[in-house]
Amino acid sequence: MIIKNATYKISSPTAALCPDTNVPEYAFIGRSNVGKSSLINLLTKKGLAKTSQKPGKTMLINHFEINNGEFYIVDLPGYGYAARGKEKRDEFSAMIKDYILNRQQMTLLFVLLDIRHDPQKIDVEFLSWLGENGVPFAIVFTKADKLGPVAAQKKVDDYKNFLMKDWEELPPVFITSSENKRGKEDLLDYIEKINKNIGESEKDKIREQ
Repeated sequence: MIIKNATYKISSPTAALCPDTNVPEYAFIGRSNVGKSSLINLLTKKGLAKTSQKPGKTMLINHFEINNGEFYIVDLPGYGYAARGKEKRDEFSAMIKDYILNRQQMTLLFVLLDIRHDPQKIDVEFLSWLGENGVPFAIVFTKADKLGPVAAQKKVDDYKNFLMKDWEELPPVFITSSENKRGKEDLLDYIEKINKNIGESEKDKIREQ
């Protein structure tokens, strides 16, 4: 897939105030400072999503229109940022869960994990929550450039083996780096494949009518 244009559309404080659309939305989420905005910029264009060295930059549900409304990329607030305080964390958690569970346009959630880290309790619990609620998602390992190729693959394999202790099957897994552009085409091709499947499904519904 080629992204010809990407435009910031709106930032919403709740799922109820998100744009009234009828096209797929691909949302990105992860712990604060996992490289979420950098990855979105890699997929779209430099500077579209605001990056920061300070965790907790994203505080709203940010919609980016792709290819003149073909689909949307959605930047969700990072979870688990301790400096926000419990009340604020609970507020963001409620916002995120409301979007994930109730936003009909949400087609797939990309969950970002820093490839350098072993499984963290907060990430594992979040992944389990997605599975329990039947949320379609994929795992995206970020910052692969920080490790050598062998070490990076070992981290991913170890993480997958850890999850398989409790899971019957794994979701799709991607390895990325916003520095050397690793994984960009894989992610875009995956989104394109889903979009095509949705299009074929809609055509089938029309034929059945």
